[in-house]
Amino acid sequence: MAHVVTCIPGDGIGPEIMAAAKVAVEATGVAIEWRDMEAGTDVVERYGTPLPDAVLASLRETKVGLKGPITTPVGSGFRSVNVALRKALDLYANLRPAVTIPGVRSRYEDIDLVVVRENTEDLYAGIEHMVGKDAAESIKIITRAGSERICRFAFEYARREGRRKVTAVHKANIMKLTDGLFLETARDVAAGYPDIEFEDRIVDNMCMQLVQKPELYDVLVCPNLYGDIVSDLCAGLVGGLGVAPGANIGVEVALFEPVHGSAPKYAGQDKVNPTALILSAVLMLRHLGEREAADRLFQATKDVIGAGKMVTYDLGGSAGTMAMGRAIAARVRELAG
Repeated sequence: MAHVVTCIPGDGIGPEIMAAAKVAVEATGVAIEWRDMEAGTDVVERYGTPLPDAVLASLRETKVGLKGPITTPVGSGFRSVNVALRKALDLYANLRPAVTIPGVRSRYEDIDLVVVRENTEDLYAGIEHMVGKDAAESIKIITRAGSERICRFAFEYARREGRRKVTAVHKANIMKLTDGLFLETARDVAAGYPDIEFEDRIVDNMCMQLVQKPELYDVLVCPNLYGDIVSDLCAGLVGGLGVAPGANIGVEVALFEPVHGSAPKYAGQDKVNPTALILSAVLMLRHLGEREAADRLFQATKDVIGAGKMVTYDLGGSAGTMAMGRAIAARVRELAG
């Protein structure tokens, strides 16, 4: 039977990279029934919102989604569609692998890190208000339940994927109650996984360590804000957001998406790099239990980038978005024999 997947192309460059990603995924031979849904700035006039109810309904029904980038206005306008999706569907775990791909310009080699970021609490809960006219206050929420489930997710992921170590990232030396509770909970969870090494790092030191000796680290589990920052740092170690996949996973629903923006100035030019979305689709295939197909798609993407011919301008080539997607699809079929 076909896997039924909600497809949200998004806006800006989203529809172009989604088209390329679909071509690459379909080359694996995995049967997928795509449920195409509209969201983003382009639909606000028609629906009165960038996130129509039908999108949430489809994700609740299919349980799995592949999503392109959606524009978030800075300082005004609607709040982030990404945040709204995470809250509405309780997508509590944000998964951000950072893996070296030969052919992608980077100062480092052989990076293989995974950031597991708590997605629903911390300062990102959005509980803030003005205090008089000249001060603003934001409330940091950390719960034992939220900390336990994200730490358990990190350890279960490490065990399932054959990872060796989990590092909890915090600032418990200063925020002794909030981050202290996160660290205490991480230690409690770690005790139930004696096969996985556990350690903790203060967030500022963690950033320095990642720049100096990233090879010492494996899976990083972080509260929301630190996870957002550290995951972008890790993406920088492997060449930037253009090659950084992502997933937002809950108990019922999993949504896979790149973490880069919608780059509206490049929309319609068939020139942007589809790698991050294709690698997000690799994570999706693994989630669906299609590991062989996922591995083949990942290898094909690395092979095409490594060859350096059918790649987009940012990777040193002159191929268009769809041409790169088709090249990856062709390589997927070659690897299948």
